[in-house]
Amino acid sequence: MLRCFLRSKIHRARITEANLAYEGSITIDREIMERAGMLPYEQVMISNLNNGERFETYVIPGKPGSREFCLNGPTARKGMVGDIIIIFSYCYLAEQEIKNFEPTIVKIDANNNPL
Repeated sequence: MLRCFLRSKIHRARITEANLAYEGSITIDREIMERAGMLPYEQVMISNLNNGERFETYVIPGKPGSREFCLNGPTARKGMVGDIIIIFSYCYLAEQEIKNFEPTIVKIDANNNPL
């Protein structure tokens, strides 16, 4: 049997842009994305602490060091520039993998720098 677990989380990132004129997704600074172990086009769940929205989309890598977190396409309606979000990725683990599993947590400061 497989069980679903939190694989990684980017905690308290600040939305830097909301671009409605795009196909859809979230653009994340590639450096931060890699710290969290997230891959391009990977599905993620996003929680917006400012408005309570919770939604799924996929990741697009942004310019390394840009500290950007841009909601694109329809997801741009789920948050505003300045809103604080948490980005989650999940994985399925077999029973024998669970005991030693630890998720990756990337905490972010007020300027979108990893702590």
